[in-house]
Amino acid sequence: MNKLRTIIIDDEKLAREIVKNYCSKIDEIEIIDECSNGFDGIKSININKPDLIFLDIQMPKLNGFEMLEILEEKPKIIFTTAFDQYALKAFEVNAIDYLLKPFSEERFADAVNKVTKEQLSTSDEKVEKLKSHLEEELEFLDRVIVKQNQKINIIPIDKVIYFEAQDDYVMIHTLDGKYLKQKTMKYFEDHLDPKNFIRIHRSNIVNISFIKEIELYDSESYRCVLKDNTKLSVSRSGYTKLKEILE
Repeated sequence: MNKLRTIIIDDEKLAREIVKNYCSKIDEIEIIDECSNGFDGIKSININKPDLIFLDIQMPKLNGFEMLEILEEKPKIIFTTAFDQYALKAFEVNAIDYLLKPFSEERFADAVNKVTKEQLSTSDEKVEKLKSHLEEELEFLDRVIVKQNQKINIIPIDKVIYFEAQDDYVMIHTLDGKYLKQKTMKYFEDHLDPKNFIRIHRSNIVNISFIKEIELYDSESYRCVLKDNTKLSVSRSGYTKLKEILE
């Protein structure tokens, strides 16, 4: 059997050392690189085209899920995570495997065995389900990752002025420019702090701190005027929510 060319991506050196130690006892694995952050991980994956990655979910600069959003070709993945075990139990029957820190050598060997027996699948759909499930336990979004050509933009959520629906994409209007991301408005509506963002229309979610005023557009509708004088349509339900928050 050809060896599984493997990369370890984890911001904790001790965690990488543990995985390397366990891998050294498995003949089928060849470690070809290790990375301490998501940016280096993406670069190494694109260059080395590994068969398998051990991927930490929680990393400061670019977390494991944000990495996967950007990768065009994904290798097989075994997540390594300190997320609550109860949140992950829902995925025990899925083919995606994960190692809950701290994990034993036996549990590690079991995960690798699934890969060598080709029982492990890392479809985008399953990764997205895992991500969505874990996000339910997390606080609201504090940043958005957008790839433009070869550049990866990290947008702090407090720099976002408003989100605008554009077919299957969302245009993110910020203090520094506009960024197009393949997400739904529903996704952002569900993952933004309602104390700071409000959906005022099916096409727009606005950062409350950038609202200057609400003006009457005609006898039955209103517009939201932003501090840069951008004017956004407000639906009837959006107006009701605005009144509750701003009054």
